[in-house]
Amino acid sequence: MKNIFKYVLAFALIVSGTSLAQQTPGDAQSGAISVTGVTAHIGDGTVIENATIVFENGKITALGDASTPTRGTVINANGKHMYPGIIAPAKSLGLVEVNAVRASDDQDELGEFIPHIRSLIAYNAESKVVESMRPNGVLLGQTTPQGGRISGTSSIVQFDAWNWEDAVVKEDDGIHLNWPRSFRRGRWWLGEPRGFQPNKDYSEQVSEIANFMNNAIAYGKATDTERNLAFEATLPLFDGGKTLYLYADGEKEIIDAVNWARDNGIKKYVLVGGYHAYKITDFLKRNNVPVLVSQTHALPNFQDDDYDLPYKLPKLLDDAGLLVGIQNADMSNFQTRNMAFYAGQVVGQGMDKERALQLITGNNAKILGIDDMYGTLAVGKSATFFVSEGDALDMRTNILTHVFIDGRAVSLETHQTELWKRYSKKYGQN
Repeated sequence: MKNIFKYVLAFALIVSGTSLAQQTPGDAQSGAISVTGVTAHIGDGTVIENATIVFENGKITALGDASTPTRGTVINANGKHMYPGIIAPAKSLGLVEVNAVRASDDQDELGEFIPHIRSLIAYNAESKVVESMRPNGVLLGQTTPQGGRISGTSSIVQFDAWNWEDAVVKEDDGIHLNWPRSFRRGRWWLGEPRGFQPNKDYSEQVSEIANFMNNAIAYGKATDTERNLAFEATLPLFDGGKTLYLYADGEKEIIDAVNWARDNGIKKYVLVGGYHAYKITDFLKRNNVPVLVSQTHALPNFQDDDYDLPYKLPKLLDDAGLLVGIQNADMSNFQTRNMAFYAGQVVGQGMDKERALQLITGNNAKILGIDDMYGTLAVGKSATFFVSEGDALDMRTNILTHVFIDGRAVSLETHQTELWKRYSKKYGQN
């Protein structure tokens, strides 16, 4: 017991000695603010040169060209660019801090079918990982549980808050279902070939999902039964109160998942991943399925794929007429700060720059159901945006000077910038 106490005490001392405090959330907006002379990228494909944006009480009250009257404090942003806050869907931001420290990891709970597990109440608004998103313009996210067949229920938060109650933008927005794979890699440690082979349990795993949902429907119709939190959390899928996020990549899996969701009366569903979605765009379009594709900074999954498939996949789907957003699927949470550069990669594949911006702003807002207030710059919407010295989709020029979330001026300091300043002095750098 003494040894355990010593190790715990040593760890606490290390953390307290090296940790730098989270930046204090911004104060509520107290007066009108105007930003002038800026190039405003609206997030719907529109650009306004030499624009003026006025916001008050956390909302945009005027937006137009240089003739727009200013009010209150004026920020001169001549030569700079303004963008809506970038939105990061389907990530466990705020649920895990250090992967190797189990006590800081709340992203994956025990169980396979746990839709009643709510990510929001575990969200850490003081996460240093979350804090590091803001200097690159990532200002909102869908904090999402991981693991299991049904991982749990996500919520959408903004990244400048004291606690999860302050952070929430949309509570319990969706349930996340990891669809089984029809093929899987061989388990070499059991003597199976290393390559891909049919998943013999695929039909059984699909049946388990169907049985769970059928039981949930029956539970909803019952008048006298013992309360079941898992079934209860699932019921809003059938009246449109929640969205079902279907994680699938292969053609068969995508078709099976969408057909199953449609046939079972689920009102709203979104495909997440969709690696081979470009092969079945007509099917997805017929069923009105939005797609959150994985990050573009990735290698192909299969040897016979085009080498640049991850780079161009968003454009392929967008060209086919689908509603497409980008999420950071397989990369670590901290890589989510690169959302702007994932969109920039698609520009390199021929997509119009303003169209690519929509993949991480306006489109993501529509897919997550928060486009009434976020995702684009418009009168009446939340004043959640950032000002950059240059093109936000280019890592060389994405240098932020101002950030506002719901009209609050947000600090661009993080533990990383503080460490940079600290150690730059050690070597005499300016």
